[in-house]
Amino acid sequence: PRAAKLAGHGTRRLITLQEAVMATAAQPTVLQFRNYIGGEWVPASSGQTFATRNPARFDEVAAEYPKASCDDARRAFEAAARAFDGWRRVAAPKRGEYLYRAAEWLAARADQIAAEMTREEGKTFKEAKAETVRAINIFRYFAGEGSRMAGETVPSERDQVFCFTIRKPRGVVSLITPWNFPIAIPAWKMAPALVCGNTVVIKPASLAPACALRLVEALDAAGIPPGVINLLTGPGPTVGEEMLANEHVRAISFTGSCAVGNHVYQRAAPRKIPAQLEMGGKNPTIVCADADLDYAAATVLNAAFFSTGQKCTATSRAIVERPVYDHFSELLVEKTKKMKVGDGMDPTVDMGPCVDENQMNTVLEYIELGKREGCL
Repeated sequence: PRAAKLAGHGTRRLITLQEAVMATAAQPTVLQFRNYIGGEWVPASSGQTFATRNPARFDEVAAEYPKASCDDARRAFEAAARAFDGWRRVAAPKRGEYLYRAAEWLAARADQIAAEMTREEGKTFKEAKAETVRAINIFRYFAGEGSRMAGETVPSERDQVFCFTIRKPRGVVSLITPWNFPIAIPAWKMAPALVCGNTVVIKPASLAPACALRLVEALDAAGIPPGVINLLTGPGPTVGEEMLANEHVRAISFTGSCAVGNHVYQRAAPRKIPAQLEMGGKNPTIVCADADLDYAAATVLNAAFFSTGQKCTATSRAIVERPVYDHFSELLVEKTKKMKVGDGMDPTVDMGPCVDENQMNTVLEYIELGKREGCL
């Protein structure tokens, strides 16, 4: 690991970068953010703000954000609509260059961004760093798509007629992203939309918006034209509704709960605009009698508890063949007891806290449900 030298008591030792970040976190600074509209960082028109808290130390404020209103959202969509014609005329490989430059900006700050994610969302620093690297790679991959955005030639039944297809952007795209993967999901929605020539308004979940703002900051540093990317922070019942209803919206991409996803679809369908929905899952792991049970138990443990189990792909139950059920259960319980839960900035911790009290109560409710259904 990258390391730094510290002197103390007449000796010198190497400490990891994560240890250095933890030492800095002892006296944390409250991050201050603004909305990004039309190429400018601006407060909410109302002047109102809201704060996020460190789920490992709930008395600690992680960051403060503007509480955007419908008026702020409308200004963001108007900026995106104005920018669309110019952006779609930029050659796709040139659009990709903005993503390449943004990826390098992010790579230079990956440890800082990962630490901010841990402090705001709660997942371990190791997980946060891996997710940050994933977002960087997403930007790099879709930057390359700018040079691969080919159409097709199609045989014609008529002489002297040449048929071909080309790809064209839709227009203004509305992106609504969740808190559980606060940089990867915004990246994989944002990057393809931009490189294809669309302009974007994004609203990250209010529990953990910092990383999405870092993505926009990277694009701003890369010199992306004003209005091409816009970001709002604020409550779903107000800003979220404008994200669905604004007249400039030509496509919607949403990741979140089934209830909200159903509402998104109902709002998009009458307008006949495409809505991509990624919602909740109910995922089993199947353990067969001939499996390597130690490996299977480790796999289920990771699948269930990675990211504190707060993801749509988490294993919610294991379906185990009866001959190996008892032995597998013993292995799983044994491995689970060895896990350390705590502050994600502690390198010895295996699982961070739930993102907030509501999420924790949901987990506790499912534990009680399991007990009532016969689990011990």
